[in-house]
Amino acid sequence: MAATLVISDLHLGNRSGSDLLRRPDLRAALSEALDGIERVVLLGDAVELRQGPARVALAASRPFFEELGASGVAEVVLVPGNHDHALVAPWLERRRRDEQPPALGLEQDAAWEDGDAIAQIASWLAPARLRLAYPGVWLRDDVYATHGHYLDRHTTVPTFERLSAGVMGRIVGRPAAHGAGPDDYEAALAPIYAWSYALAQHAGGGDGGAGEGGASGGAGARTGGAGGRGAAGTQGISVKVWSTLAGDGHRPLRRRALAAAFPLGVAAINRTGIGPVKADISGRALGVAGARAMADAATALGIGAPHVIFGHTHRAGPLPGDDPSVWRGDGPVRLHNTGTWVFERHFLSRVPYQSPYWPGRAIRVEHDSTAPPELLSLLGERTWGELAGE
Repeated sequence: MAATLVISDLHLGNRSGSDLLRRPDLRAALSEALDGIERVVLLGDAVELRQGPARVALAASRPFFEELGASGVAEVVLVPGNHDHALVAPWLERRRRDEQPPALGLEQDAAWEDGDAIAQIASWLAPARLRLAYPGVWLRDDVYATHGHYLDRHTTVPTFERLSAGVMGRIVGRPAAHGAGPDDYEAALAPIYAWSYALAQHAGGGDGGAGEGGASGGAGARTGGAGGRGAAGTQGISVKVWSTLAGDGHRPLRRRALAAAFPLGVAAINRTGIGPVKADISGRALGVAGARAMADAATALGIGAPHVIFGHTHRAGPLPGDDPSVWRGDGPVRLHNTGTWVFERHFLSRVPYQSPYWPGRAIRVEHDSTAPPELLSLLGERTWGELAGE
């Protein structure tokens, strides 16, 4: 039976080298899952374009795209997210250059021109055909997939992009709880992405050594902790701050001072009207906040699909033991998160798949079926040390 495989948050070209699909042995694990797969969806943040010059990230991603194109899949659909928004930005700019364009729909085919970065990716993927879709794609009449970056306008986690979106929201307004369109989200978020991308292009051009944050490290680092404590990851709070608050630091006085100051800072943010955000960044709170924010975005956009697939938070789900109510939207809507292919060592215990942030997951959607999307774990029992390259 023909099927679609959805993977997200590859972050190819990550300056830390923690992008697992840069490694041939781990690309082989993905290739083994392509039997019976007619279409592969790269659901956002496929290429890391916010940590350094695009040419460096694209060069690092080329082997992955060439192998995927030669794997026998007929079509690759790339749906940009926040870290690779620059792949669709030229099309978005061209469509509004000469006149006011029609409203951006839930699924738009985006054309590219010679010289666009996406044109280079299309050439690497041949003979597979590439489709650039934004801000999402319908996989079946009952399954819609989008990266999930629009949830940053709803989340209560004080990430860089949530706070930046809050500032922009003071200018362009908040999206309506019902009846919002993608343009309402783009108005606040696209300028943030453009700034981050422009900053990265002026960063050093080395292949590594700058740390995972790179040019936008303070803005976009993901955080978390050991899975045994239920720790979690999100955007915009530095690993150092999170680990200090979580108790991983070696300076107890500093830890206590920061833990006391953090809620005060969050309260100050809320007084400005940029929030609402919360000071609770426990593992459970972060996971719940991401899913609920996606549910709010899906409701605002009127997606209405029984199944909505997203990525962005790097937190796969729903997993056994998760509260099912967290993964529900309005009415029949069920949420599904693809997880990530980045090895974020600060977030993981040594036990494979103990943490919901363990990498190497994908979602399979059967074409001629009403079966719900199936969350897969493609890296088997590979150990922490193997994934860390030890």
